[in-house]
Amino acid sequence: MFDLAVNELLVSGMLLSFIALLFLGVPVVWSLAGVSFGTALIALGLHHYAGADTHFLDSWRDYSIIVPRIWSIVENGVLVALPLFVFMGLMLDQSGLAETLMREFAATLGRFSGGLAVAVILIGILLAASTGIVGASVVLLTTVAMPIMLEQGYDRRLAAGVIASAGTLGILIPPSIMLIIMADQLALSVGELFMGALVPGILLGLSYLVYVVAAVSLNPALAPRPANVTLLTARGLLRTFLAVMPPLGLMVAVLGSIFAGIATPTEAAGIGALGATLLAFANGRLSLTVLYEVARRTTLTTSFIFGIFIGATAFALVMRALGGDDIIAAGLHSIPFGSTGVVVTILIFAFIAGFFLDWLEITLIFLPLVGPVVIGDLGYDPIWFVILFSVALQTSFITPPVGFSLFYLKGAAPSEVTTPEIYKGIIPFVIIQLLIVVLIISRPEVVTWLPQLVYD
Repeated sequence: MFDLAVNELLVSGMLLSFIALLFLGVPVVWSLAGVSFGTALIALGLHHYAGADTHFLDSWRDYSIIVPRIWSIVENGVLVALPLFVFMGLMLDQSGLAETLMREFAATLGRFSGGLAVAVILIGILLAASTGIVGASVVLLTTVAMPIMLEQGYDRRLAAGVIASAGTLGILIPPSIMLIIMADQLALSVGELFMGALVPGILLGLSYLVYVVAAVSLNPALAPRPANVTLLTARGLLRTFLAVMPPLGLMVAVLGSIFAGIATPTEAAGIGALGATLLAFANGRLSLTVLYEVARRTTLTTSFIFGIFIGATAFALVMRALGGDDIIAAGLHSIPFGSTGVVVTILIFAFIAGFFLDWLEITLIFLPLVGPVVIGDLGYDPIWFVILFSVALQTSFITPPVGFSLFYLKGAAPSEVTTPEIYKGIIPFVIIQLLIVVLIISRPEVVTWLPQLVYD
């Protein structure tokens, strides 16, 4: 039996040291790898010189297991979909589709009070289902929609909240990079996770629409109707329909091929990358310069993700070697209020951690530790739990101080949009996300219905 007191101190020290290094501005990759290596040194020193039993971490041979684990990450076929989906999103960013959509939606819906906000949410849903890149979606929507909304006298808080929340839908609505990584961490089917996330993701977007319509109906000053409104023509509707077809077609090609069993997620990602390139070519936006820039940014993003993968693998290796998973499991089982209390506690932790950590660190470090307890010990449906965790984790993008969507929005927004206005604007949308979490807890079929319909 290992020395529980020593190992509890080491595991707690790992977590606190990692958080401290993040607040000091040390890059995530080096924080994870450095804490892992430093804790391994301390554990080995305590074992050899103080006689402490540090569970499995008794020699450098135990730590060297990191080498085959890193190799298994590199040769993982599921993760090949990551750079392809990143390429697809970045290429669509260059294709001009968002500008076309905003122009046509503004012409069609902008004539109504709150119509531009509704247009932004609809475009956010389309971009989410065809790109999955949150940063690109938020910057695009901010650049294209924010000036028009401010020009028409929209409340800056409402405009900021709508853009940040709509742009963040890409992390949940398939094809989602986050779901691919979660599927890899818990050895789940990417296709089933995509199906499980489809209804909650669309439901979340529709909830945004209902809120905007209700808020504007109660207070028209939030989103005034334009002064000079022309009649809506059949030609205008046709242009809007034609603008929607390219991203909708790409979404059907990617997700439809997965759901129909025609292609694996990795193969579908290749279809998406090719489709995005063809759309950029059709819009006259494809050039060697664009291709080079998209490839460069894809390489940087993929390297960043895989770097964190390697650091998180080293971190998880040392934590598990010290019995960290047993310590966390024992702590979860000691939570009162039964199995529901365990799940709610995990969700509360994910929500609070999202104020300070990015979703990637939480997914790679925390999810593999709590997932086996919820799925294996408590017997919950794995698809249901992962989607529930994903919706709770989505709030990390729009909650200060480390809400990346808020950073993207502030960086691309006009100077008159202040940070306090952005923070106030996202509050209703965070509440909506939490209400969807409550709905999924009370009605699991929101998640499980579609996967069961297809696979059972």
